[in-house]
Parts: sequence; C-alpha cells; structure tokens
Amino acid sequence: MRLPSVAVAGVVAAATVILTGVVRRVAIAWAVLDVPNERSLHRVPTPRAGGLAIAIVVLGVVLWLGWRGDLGPRAVIGLIGGASLVAAVGWVDDLRSLPNSVRAIAQVAAGGWFLAWTGGLDTLRIGDQSASLGAVGTVFALIAIVWSINLYNFMDGIDGIAGGQAVVAAGFAAVLLAGVLPGLSLLSAAIGGASLGFLAWNWAPARIFMGDVGSGLLGFLFATLAVLSERGGGPPLVSWVLFGGVFIFDATVTLVRRIVTGERWYAAHKSHAYQRAVQSGWSHARVSTGVIVLSAGLGLSGVAVAWRAELLLPCLGGALTLLTVCYLWIEKRMPMRPQSSSR
Repeated sequence: MRLPSVAVAGVVAAATVILTGVVRRVAIAWAVLDVPNERSLHRVPTPRAGGLAIAIVVLGVVLWLGWRGDLGPRAVIGLIGGASLVAAVGWVDDLRSLPNSVRAIAQVAAGGWFLAWTGGLDTLRIGDQSASLGAVGTVFALIAIVWSINLYNFMDGIDGIAGGQAVVAAGFAAVLLAGVLPGLSLLSAAIGGASLGFLAWNWAPARIFMGDVGSGLLGFLFATLAVLSERGGGPPLVSWVLFGGVFIFDATVTLVRRIVTGERWYAAHKSHAYQRAVQSGWSHARVSTGVIVLSAGLGLSGVAVAWRAELLLPCLGGALTLLTVCYLWIEKRMPMRPQSSSR
C-alpha cells in the first residue's frame, strides 16, 4: 500500500517538531551555541545544530523507502552514504569549526559516492531535446552537488529562510514526481515535512538554528534528487534549478562579485542580498517571507517547464529578470561593500 505524500509529510513534520526540541535541549546542555559576532544578524546566543533532527528523520525515511521497495538499493546506498557524511561533517563543524579543506574533501567524497552508486548524469534534457554528456555530465553533477551543499550553507543566515525555502521546493517536487517517480515523491514530501517541522522552532525569533548539519544536508538532498529525477524521467534539471532559483542566484552572484573585487571569497561575510535586506531594516520574518513567496513564483515556472517543454526559455528569462530586479532593488537599499573577515 502506497501512502500519500501528504500523510508522509505530516508524520515527518510531527516527528521533527518533537526531535528538534530534544536536540535543542542537548545543544543547550552541551553549550552548542551560536554567539553573536560582527558577522551575525542575531543578537542573543542561540542553540545551533538543530538540523540534526532533520537529518535523523529524513535518513530514516530513506531507509524505510528502501525497505518498502519505493527506492532502489543503489539509490538508497548512494543517498544514505553521501547524506550521512555531509550531515556528520556538518555536525562536527557545528560543535567546533573545521578547516575549509576538510569540509571540501568530505563534500566531494559525498557527491562522488552518490554518483558512483547511481550512475552519474550522462544525458541532460533541454526543452524537448536531450543532450548526451558522457563523463562530462558526471563531473558537472559533482560540481553541482558540492555547490548546492555550500550555497544552502551560505543562504542559511537568518531565521526561517532555509527551512521555508526547502518546504516550497520540496512541495513542488513532491507534486511533480508523484505520477512518475513515486519513491522520490515520498522522499521530497519527507524533506518538506521535516523542514516544516523544524520551522516551528526556527521561525523568527528562532529558538534554534539549523547549523551546517541541516543546511548542508538540504543542499545535498536537493541536488541529488535533481540528478535522480533527470535520470529517471521526472522533472528536468532546469525545473529543480527554478525551485532553488532564489538561493542559486543570490549565492552565485554574490560569490562572483566577491571574487571580481578581490575579496577572500571563501571567508564568512554578510554580503548576500538577503543579509543586506535585513541590514537595511527589514525583519528576519519579512525577508524570509519574501524569499518564500519569490520561491513559490519560481516554483510555478519550474512546474510549467516540466509540463510544457516549449516554455523553457520564457520561464528562464522571466525568472532571471525577476531575480535581477529584486537583487538590484536590494542593492539600491543597501549596496554591497567589501568585507574582510575569516571563518
């Protein structure tokens, strides 16, 4: 008997609410706190690493889906191995800061493990055409997975933003995958439900932060789901790009600008558009709500592309225009200035 995605999301959300409360108590007892500094956008010490609850619940769902036969064994092994490594390194990084090199090696290893078990990405659908990529496609997929892990970490800087965006992206994915790849649909529903449950604790004012254990895991999961969807005939990769369009655009444009201006691009900072929106006077809740609404709009474009391949260029063009306008609007309110900081 196949459970509906809504039921899975509801059960997972409830479990995550409870487990996040447990993780919060442990974080306080162990003094795993995010203490405000010059880069922070919060004012009081707050427990972090709450994403551990998301990791435990979602990985449990992956195993359950594998046991039921909704996910193939190679997909389960690839997801469990890669996601566990990302979450474990993120957890340690939340407890005590790890060198960038250690985190980078772990991320590449996690992505490589997943792709080795699932077969990589040898073809790519572009509109109603399919391009053969060969080994280049797998290299591209590995880079995309590592970048997705990092951009979710970069974008998880204010209350509710990462969890809210994940709920929207996972919700659209669950709907589109339902009739094509039901196992991935249930997994997407679980990711959305876990993110929603975590939001009960993380919405402004946050009582616990997601930490690297949660943000890195979400980035890994969305990237790997996109690869599995592309390989399995589900929503094309471009739809997943639109689902995560707000995060991808802000993180990528900000990184490129920091590189061009000669800043230490790998150092922590608060130059992202969403961070500057808060610095300009907007509340965390207002900015996160704006990101959620904008993500929903882009998500609808992703749905349109999945349903009608000929809408690819209009949807991509419209999304890029909308994101550029929003970015320039924030730039006018609070221009991006050079920052010198280190992790």
